[in-house]
Amino acid sequence: MRQNEKRRIRNRIIRSRMRTFVKKAREAIAAGDHALAAEAVREAVSQLDRAAQKGVIHRNAAARRKSRLMKRLNALQAAQAAS
Repeated sequence: MRQNEKRRIRNRIIRSRMRTFVKKAREAIAAGDHALAAEAVREAVSQLDRAAQKGVIHRNAAARRKSRLMKRLNALQAAQAAS
């Protein structure tokens, strides 16, 4: 039980940090600033990889979330290139 509690707390911290960075990345993409968005996505990908490495989320779930973020970032880049 003590071990479970330690792991639960650690997992909660990692999951919360991951979600925060993903949210910041989505907001940066929505704002339309490509440089800021690219940096935010890079940080979010790092946090997703870290969470997957520690077993907080499944590696395929991390890959799916990274893919969706990159898709949004690339759409922003394409929109800016077109205009």
